[in-house]
Amino acid sequence: MRTILRTVLLPLALAAILIATALPSDAGKKGTRYPTHTKIVATTFWVGEVFDPNAADGSQMISTYDDHWFTNYGGCDGVVTAGRCETERRTAKNGYFPTKMKPRQNPFYLDLPYDDLNDRVGFANRRKVIPWAKKSPWRKIVRDPDRSIMKNRWVKISHKGHHCYGQIEDAGPGKYHDKKYVFGTKDARPANKRYNRAGMDVSPALNGCLHFSELNGNRDKVSWRFVDFAQVPKGPWKKIITRS
Repeated sequence: MRTILRTVLLPLALAAILIATALPSDAGKKGTRYPTHTKIVATTFWVGEVFDPNAADGSQMISTYDDHWFTNYGGCDGVVTAGRCETERRTAKNGYFPTKMKPRQNPFYLDLPYDDLNDRVGFANRRKVIPWAKKSPWRKIVRDPDRSIMKNRWVKISHKGHHCYGQIEDAGPGKYHDKKYVFGTKDARPANKRYNRAGMDVSPALNGCLHFSELNGNRDKVSWRFVDFAQVPKGPWKKIITRS
């Protein structure tokens, strides 16, 4: 069953202006303890996926933070079958990396339903709702309309005893300024009603690392929380760190 997301497609001229230039992912040093979100449906998406070419959020050729995501990542994060970029099962044998291509960016990526760059409400409210917005060094760019303070942020995700880490590289699924769920402290449910009320999309690498029961489904549930780079342990998610 299809489980997808997500991106705010912009006219190319405007998108070129709004490409995010994010801070280094290790900007956080002290290791803040962020709230844990529990029993959240997580679906799977991947760079190069085209779910619905007629939908504004039906393609993973770009992300809301990078209108050249497919090229910058290195191509299809999966296998090309009959001209389509499809997902694939990932295993620990090669660190959950893709088997048919060499990624230029971290294959452990995800999205959350808060776009702080191209969603007007998300950008307008980010200084008030994003916990690290007033901290150094993000406070220096929080008013910059060309830079995201969500992109490349680290997230810890847990599923049935498996704990994996990934970086935010897109926004979704379904909603783009769900502050109550994403940043709330009371374990609020996602506002999204689609894809079995999913509150997160994860990459094939995270799908495999978390030992999801479905390769491309909408039944697996996770717990997750933001983490600072200082809290990210060694693992395959650190082999390539996205900093662009």
